[in-house]
Amino acid sequence: MSKDEIKDKKRKIESEEPSLKKKSKKDKKDKKEKKDKKDKKEKKEKKEKKEKKVSEEVVASIEPTKLYQDPSISQADVDKFLQENEVTVEDPSNLSIKPTLSFSSLAASKVDSRIMKCISKFDKPTPIQSIAWPYLINGNDVIGVAETGSGKTFAFGVPAIDHIIKSGSQDLKVLVVSPTRELATQIYDNLTVLTNATNLKCTCVYGGVSKDEQRSRVKTSQCVVATPGRLLDLLDEGSINLSKIDYLILDEADRMLEKGFEEDIKKIMRSTKQDKQTLMFTATWPKEVREIAANFMKNPVKVSIGNRDELSANKRITQIVEVVDPRDKESKLIQLLRKYQSGSKSNDKILIFALYKKEASRVESTLNYKGFKVAALHGDLNQQQRSSALESFKNGDCNLLLATDVAARGLDIPNVKVVINLTFPLTIEDYVHRIGRTGRAGLTGISHTLFTDHEKHLAGGLMNILRGADQPVPEDLLKFGSHTKKKAHSAYGAFFKDVDMNKKAKKITFD
Repeated sequence: MSKDEIKDKKRKIESEEPSLKKKSKKDKKDKKEKKDKKDKKEKKEKKEKKEKKVSEEVVASIEPTKLYQDPSISQADVDKFLQENEVTVEDPSNLSIKPTLSFSSLAASKVDSRIMKCISKFDKPTPIQSIAWPYLINGNDVIGVAETGSGKTFAFGVPAIDHIIKSGSQDLKVLVVSPTRELATQIYDNLTVLTNATNLKCTCVYGGVSKDEQRSRVKTSQCVVATPGRLLDLLDEGSINLSKIDYLILDEADRMLEKGFEEDIKKIMRSTKQDKQTLMFTATWPKEVREIAANFMKNPVKVSIGNRDELSANKRITQIVEVVDPRDKESKLIQLLRKYQSGSKSNDKILIFALYKKEASRVESTLNYKGFKVAALHGDLNQQQRSSALESFKNGDCNLLLATDVAARGLDIPNVKVVINLTFPLTIEDYVHRIGRTGRAGLTGISHTLFTDHEKHLAGGLMNILRGADQPVPEDLLKFGSHTKKKAHSAYGAFFKDVDMNKKAKKITFD
């Protein structure tokens, strides 16, 4: 071999060496990455195995919840409780389950001690809780016909959260569906009292905000509170799995159907497993709600709180009705606010009802101009503004809340001392619901209504409510006469007819 050939060969070898070195380094890097991946996988599997073992041990050590029936409660006691609280129970299976009249009876059913500690601050269960708890612990489906403020969130929340604990599962087990964002966040706030105390995760999903955080939170939550629209968005894109739901709660079912969510509700219910417990709350009992119950619930026990056939007002509320000229309403409102927030009453919470959102917006501006600090709740506000207004009223930053019926329906606003009806509502039922925001939880309250000749067709019904609650009827109101139609149906009045509810209604838009 010549000297030139030797040099060429040497150059070739030298030129190949870097690529060989590079290849060697790459191989080493690949091997290291594979080893790291393998170690990471083994570590994860080991951790999951350990967690599963601990979880199984915890579940094995937890005593299962079992319905306890207090032998000291006689049938006479049960009948007395039902009569005093105007409770009716329709039980198709004739189980004859006694109500839970004390927290000690609930504790005897082996409900988790941390949950018991959360509810021990209350004196006793509310009527809906007393009836619902034993049936839910027993595994029954329940329909609750009750108004907001009756304690219904804990009525389903206590057995539902207890069930998650006893299951030992980290999967999504409890789903609450609510018609509006405000109601959903209200339920969420109440449920987190229980989930925080028991180291569980609960999340709230609703429209109007980014999905990103909601997507990540639902993956690690055992309980979800949701509005139908956003829930279906997450379901359709595969971000939430409802196949392991054990407890499904439909809150204000009638209102969801009114808002056009019937098909959404059916789709949500079909996405859950069949062997679950379903609880439905509704203020009325129309055909669509009955159909949902018939198709998706198993022999449900129907519990009605209050006299559903005869409209009546809380007797702890002092009802004042003042007949005024429509042009004087706003000046009269300012006088009333100064009266009800004078001296020691300066921090009392006052809820003012307007009829339409444009009226609410105008009055809000007037009150602000007059120096009053007022929060508003109506349809022209965005979600952040509505949430902020409600929160400032609840925590006492602002003691005046101006609201429309639509925006405020279903919201449980505590410690309202006075309700002022700036404009009378469209129905007597709405009047009773409005004034029912005060005088809750055994407390007294005041309602002050400004009545004009524009509402004279409702004078007779208003007089009946006043007389039924032992309240004086003002002379000026008597001048309008007392004619009123007979109420023949708890939801639809005297002219109720079970017509085809699937027929499209004419849409009316109010300002």
